[in-house]
Amino acid sequence: MKADFEDFLIDAKLNISTTGRNAGYSDKNNYPYEGTSYAVLDRLIEGGYISRDDHVLDYGCGKGRVAIYLNHRIGCPTMGVELMEEFYDKAVSNLERYKKTVHIESQGDIIFIKHAAQTFEVPQYINRIFFFNPFSGAVFKSVLARVAESYYEAPRRILMFFYYPESDYLSYLARADEVMFLDEIDCMDLFPEKDERNRVMIYEMPG
Repeated sequence: MKADFEDFLIDAKLNISTTGRNAGYSDKNNYPYEGTSYAVLDRLIEGGYISRDDHVLDYGCGKGRVAIYLNHRIGCPTMGVELMEEFYDKAVSNLERYKKTVHIESQGDIIFIKHAAQTFEVPQYINRIFFFNPFSGAVFKSVLARVAESYYEAPRRILMFFYYPESDYLSYLARADEVMFLDEIDCMDLFPEKDERNRVMIYEMPG
């Protein structure tokens, strides 16, 4: 597919390897790895919801594509949280290769952490969060509670981005008192199949 080839070319430009889909390490709570299309990330960037001054957290970061690319394109600090050791190791390796390619001696603005999402304490400076269905709705409920704890401890405006959103996620968000729907970015035209789930849903915790 054209989109897959374009993703491969961008990976090559950044000297990272994040393409492909891997279901070998999935279970009922942790879903298969699949990198978010760069075309989708470009559309999110074009939406203007992330600036250089924002701090982005990517849950289930896999091989690190989202964190590396958003930092590369926008310059914002990014953090990826990943449970699976093989993917975490790959994200760290990709970051090292990326740093050498862009001639950065030390890149403290991109951090990968190996941790279970449902017990991860969200740093109080995080104000943008990205999800591409990394885990089950039951895990997401716990994750949303951790985000809410961080929000109440340090009130600030938090935007959450959900690409190809799971119905369970949307159900929990609809019932969360501190969360409200903000916007939707249509991505259907980026792919040959007309799938209505090819969109980024944006929710807000107002500051």
